[in-house]
Amino acid sequence: MTANGSNGSTIGDIGEFGLIDQVREQIGHNRHILIGSGDDAAHISTNDGSYVVSTDLLVEGRHFRRDWSTANDVGRKAAASNLSDINAMGGVATALTVGFGAPADLPVEWALEMVRGFEQECGRVGAHIVGGDVTASDSIIIAVTAMGDAPRPVRRSGAVAGDVVAVNGDLGLAAAGFATLSRGFRSPKAAVEAHRVPHPPYAAGPQAARAGATAMTDVSDGLVADLGHIAVASGVAIDIDSSALVIPEAVATVGEALGRRAIDFVLAGGDSYALVATFGAEGGLPPGWTRIGEVAEGAGVTVDGEVYDGPTGHQHFR
Repeated sequence: MTANGSNGSTIGDIGEFGLIDQVREQIGHNRHILIGSGDDAAHISTNDGSYVVSTDLLVEGRHFRRDWSTANDVGRKAAASNLSDINAMGGVATALTVGFGAPADLPVEWALEMVRGFEQECGRVGAHIVGGDVTASDSIIIAVTAMGDAPRPVRRSGAVAGDVVAVNGDLGLAAAGFATLSRGFRSPKAAVEAHRVPHPPYAAGPQAARAGATAMTDVSDGLVADLGHIAVASGVAIDIDSSALVIPEAVATVGEALGRRAIDFVLAGGDSYALVATFGAEGGLPPGWTRIGEVAEGAGVTVDGEVYDGPTGHQHFR
């Protein structure tokens, strides 16, 4: 056994969330940390108030490709993935810092167009870049920290048996777009564009918080996987009703063309940045939210009462 208890394992062995669990064992806590690691964003108090904060990375070749996406697309995607984390806490982002690593031969105009796309997406919630850092890198790396306000932060750990599960936003389109581009195709356009530039439902996070959502997260890894985070954090079981899920036409088209089940894109496809939340059964759902399941006693996530046998969702080290 090594000094840190890792038993000589690699990050690939334990995965993203296994690593995060071990990191959490090493970090401290103070009175300003109202919500620490384990949610979409942290909640920090200050002498004159509080804020929520989250950090995310985009790496060329893993999260985007320059032959698939324009610099503007990449900037918008980098912003959206971070704005979505604040949204998933029931908040609104106000400011972001950006760390930018790039090869020396990257055209300046590419970097500036990326920033224009970033600011364009931030404009949807009224946020702006307020600083950052630039360094040389073998490939493009974009590290973003987003900060914002959340009067009532919604965690992943508040779901209880009897709650209903609901979603706001499109599921499966981005994953279908990635599958399409990976096969060398550029259509259907709706799927390809969803991979290049996600469209998080920015108004839905604060709306859900005001409506009393008990738990919430965004769908970045896949619906089943991300509901799994809520199930684990809340200590509950969640069952998804597949008949309640909407399969976009473009997703059905991609599934048919590639010989894959369209429902798998919806259940396991990442990068959609839709919101999924749980609400008390008696309160009703806010406008724009669709009921897709329920919370029960137990553990884990099922689909139509059965263990899901499809893809498990995005895993960073697989």
